[in-house]
Amino acid sequence: MSIPATLAPLEGLLPTLEELYLDLHRHPELSFAEHRTAAELARRLGESGYEVHTGIGGTGVLGVLRNGDGPVVLLRADIDALPVEERTGLEYTSEEHGVMHACGHDMHAAWLSGAADLLAKAKESWQGTLLAVFQPGEERGSGAKTMVEDGLFDIAGKPSVCLGQHVVPGPAGWVLTRPGVIMAGTDALKVVLHGRGGHGSRPETTVDPAVLAASVVTRLQTIVSREISATDSAVVTVGSMHVGTAHNVIADHAELEINVRTFDEQVRAKVLAAIERIVRGEAVVAGCPKEPEITTIASFPVTKNDDEANAQVTEVFKQHFGQGHWLEAPLVTGSEDFSELARAAGARSVFWLTGGLEPEPVFTAIAAGRFEQDIPSNHSPLFAPIPHPTLRTGVEALVVGALHYLGGGS
Repeated sequence: MSIPATLAPLEGLLPTLEELYLDLHRHPELSFAEHRTAAELARRLGESGYEVHTGIGGTGVLGVLRNGDGPVVLLRADIDALPVEERTGLEYTSEEHGVMHACGHDMHAAWLSGAADLLAKAKESWQGTLLAVFQPGEERGSGAKTMVEDGLFDIAGKPSVCLGQHVVPGPAGWVLTRPGVIMAGTDALKVVLHGRGGHGSRPETTVDPAVLAASVVTRLQTIVSREISATDSAVVTVGSMHVGTAHNVIADHAELEINVRTFDEQVRAKVLAAIERIVRGEAVVAGCPKEPEITTIASFPVTKNDDEANAQVTEVFKQHFGQGHWLEAPLVTGSEDFSELARAAGARSVFWLTGGLEPEPVFTAIAAGRFEQDIPSNHSPLFAPIPHPTLRTGVEALVVGALHYLGGGS
């Protein structure tokens, strides 16, 4: 059976996938609370003939389809939503106050559900074992690792290759691939600065954590500009700062939350070391009565594609979608925990991007140099991938990629 024959039932499946996508969009669930989402996806896997395992890593779902000897191929979709109040104005807008699928994981789940169903219907065209992984908690950077630690690979063995994709604010119908590093690594840190509180009228009796926090924030901005080579890349952001409760009270502590994004492990280590040095140094200079506390809130690995595997997947995408619907992906400063699966399995991996917005506005904004201003991106309360042709493209990409490794790619 050829790829066109395997994909032939997709036309009839699209209405069901759209229904799934709209339903998941209306009912988003936060990280590790994806109970309704997981139950629906598990139900569909069971109807497609998969051996279904639920509750992996809390709310993770694994579908296993064994089809003779051959490679073990893992397809992954993340399923959690974000604490964002939706402002798209869509008819199928989120019904959960303050929760939204602002990153497109509802689309990811529908893609994998459709691909899993098509591959189950075409078992005569391939051999091996297919693992369909619906992963919770990606937004926290720990969902993949949690599933692995909870025995994901004990169930059906380790895959030889892991494939995944992410919807982006690019033109719908297009796929974007990139060799090597494609997405940044992220570290999120919480810093507690301990001062000595007192009355606003007597600052000389205090160690003011507000002044200390301001010094730390200012000094942190010098890491990228003065400690990282111009040929390297890093971002250091203080996204949250809390200090004090009243205008006439000098607080006894301040809390900062810092976000770091890098593409290289050596740069990453250098930035993290600089943050610790600056925070501790400023505390000493301020005369703090207690050392600051620095803890890691979340950590995402650098997403790096296997060069050979990426070249193979890119070639089959060009053949299937046409050169005119493929682009080389830019380096993305956003982060993913997808590569934790491949790292834990010792497998090759390929992660690509799939456009999800109306092409004309996207190309118009790019031509005018206004892409960042005019096109809502992931995590925006206005981000809303269009169902068609985004659903079709994502399903086809997963099927074509899987069949390349399962021997059904003719």
